[in-house]
Amino acid sequence: MTSVTDALAELRSQKRTAKVLRSLGVWIAVWLALITPARAADVSDLPEQLQEKVQSARQACAEFDNGTFYLEWKAVDRVDLDGDLYLDWVLNERGFACSTAASLYCGTGGCMSHFLVHDKVYSLLNQGWDLADLGPSKVLLADVHGSQCGGINPTPCAAASIWDSEEKKWRTTAAEWE
Repeated sequence: MTSVTDALAELRSQKRTAKVLRSLGVWIAVWLALITPARAADVSDLPEQLQEKVQSARQACAEFDNGTFYLEWKAVDRVDLDGDLYLDWVLNERGFACSTAASLYCGTGGCMSHFLVHDKVYSLLNQGWDLADLGPSKVLLADVHGSQCGGINPTPCAAASIWDSEEKKWRTTAAEWE
């Protein structure tokens, strides 16, 4: 009798484990969907304002020795820029490529990123960006060209901006260090 009881207990334990693993799998799939940027195939899903940027880049490539335009991985990000809990759109030109030009879209200052918030595009030349939570605010951190900090290209320089929901604009400042 003990072996049957033990076997039933083991079976119940395995079923619980399987259920937990299935639930975990679903949560992982949902999490990955939320953090994974859109792929190049999703360009038709881009809002019109960002499709215009892609079309301009495609045209510039075609005009440069009849090049072929490619939209690579990480060209499109979906993140909450303004803290309203809805995903906004970002189009990063670092994900643009042209078959006939090595640096058509980026230079020593970095690449343009186009941030779409409330149906308006805000563009920033940067060498990389990320978001950070600071209290109730989302802070856009950007690695920018050293000339924005009174230096030259290799001079480390960063910009921090917060979306002002009332004024519908980005707010940033130069720190006054003592």
